[in-house]
Amino acid sequence: MYKDNDFVYEAFSNLQELVKMEITVDSTRQPYDAVIQISNHTFYCIAKKNARKSSLGIVINQINEFKNSIKQDRRILFVGEYIAKDVADSLIQNNINYLDVSGNCFINADDLKIIIEGRKQIKQKNVNQARAFQEAGLKLILLLLTDKEALEYSYRMLADKANIALGSVSQIMKELEESNYILKTNEKRILKNIDDLIERWVVSYNDILKPRLLRKTYKAINLDYLRKIVSDNNTKFLLFGGEPAAEKMTNYLKPLEYIIYSNDDLSIIGKELMLVPDNNGNIKIYNTCWTESLNNEYLNIAPALVVYADLIGSGNSRNIETAKMILENEL
Repeated sequence: MYKDNDFVYEAFSNLQELVKMEITVDSTRQPYDAVIQISNHTFYCIAKKNARKSSLGIVINQINEFKNSIKQDRRILFVGEYIAKDVADSLIQNNINYLDVSGNCFINADDLKIIIEGRKQIKQKNVNQARAFQEAGLKLILLLLTDKEALEYSYRMLADKANIALGSVSQIMKELEESNYILKTNEKRILKNIDDLIERWVVSYNDILKPRLLRKTYKAINLDYLRKIVSDNNTKFLLFGGEPAAEKMTNYLKPLEYIIYSNDDLSIIGKELMLVPDNNGNIKIYNTCWTESLNNEYLNIAPALVVYADLIGSGNSRNIETAKMILENEL
């Protein structure tokens, strides 16, 4: 599949102008997006158009997988058309060299050190303007990725199970076909390019849909009691996401921040969990964006894709590590 990486050349051209050093670029060396020479140093590049906080976890996981797939002594350089400032800071904290099209960079290799900050970024492009990656589309894609039988449902059933308009289903399914995410044959529909579809869903969910679902932020009067509620799994009206869900799914993460999905009355939730409103609290209550018909093998846990998106969107390195486990084992 063609990958639009023309911005890689622009990034290195701008860097060459800034540092007045000769830089050579070779973009034909698989599996790299480019191999570059700066002075006597070679860097193996992985490129991505936009790197925002909502996709930071995905970017870091991809870079780490890329590192593990090549020889250990090869230096990695992440190249982005747009790299948000908080993402750049996180890349530096993770000892990852980076460069954007404007020339902002952190490149550190033995006797070579180039740090450029503060150059005006190009305007970030919204790559998810298609209807499929707006609210209704995100609900439908969640259903398609979570329910293995959903691709065989009629449009009417898809609309009912995703709780969206029937007309929206037709338009979204057509977009997904045109974007090469669904292959339609005479007998059935097949999901394609699932990894890319998951990535776009996660970014759009965190950017577009999840902020609309937020209801209120709290703190716990008794955190041990809240942890017991999560552990007991006996609440009929609560579904846990993020860190508490990941703890149940992986037995790896001890939650510090709590995400809870529920459409019930906030006063009932607050009383049941012994919560008090606090804008700086570590407990966030969200509405659900799926119907009760969506099957889930974990009791009182949000769909695995939602949990994965919660962890990725946190930007926390341990959450990102746990998210990778869920991606590999649950999605």
